[in-house]
Amino acid sequence: MLLSTPRQLSIGLLALRVAFGCFMMVHGIQKVMGFSEISAVFPDPIGVGSQLSLIMAIGAEVGCSILLILGLGTRLAVVPLAFTMIIALFVVHGADPWKMKELAALYLAVYAVIFITGPGELSLDQKLFGKTTPDPE
Repeated sequence: MLLSTPRQLSIGLLALRVAFGCFMMVHGIQKVMGFSEISAVFPDPIGVGSQLSLIMAIGAEVGCSILLILGLGTRLAVVPLAFTMIIALFVVHGADPWKMKELAALYLAVYAVIFITGPGELSLDQKLFGKTTPDPE
């Protein structure tokens, strides 16, 4: 049986963090670029107003994605990202067919994995705070 080493696990987590952080950041940057057009029609799924909902989504999609890529405050950073995807999946696209929900579900699954595993050794969390991922048993 081929087992992963802790180094391989950390490389995999780094690749996952960078890829999904960059993918999500693109969504946030698109919202920033079209803010004036989008803010009037952006969904208000939690009742705080369209503009504030948009600002919160941008904060998660850009700010938290940067933290995710860097591996800084990683577990805390994925919480707003996961919350945004939960809202997208169950509220905004709740009545839509699966093909409209699938991307939010994929992001949510990745954020759950990162929350559970931590950022790995190749992260600022590791450099600044020490151990971030449990040893394999």
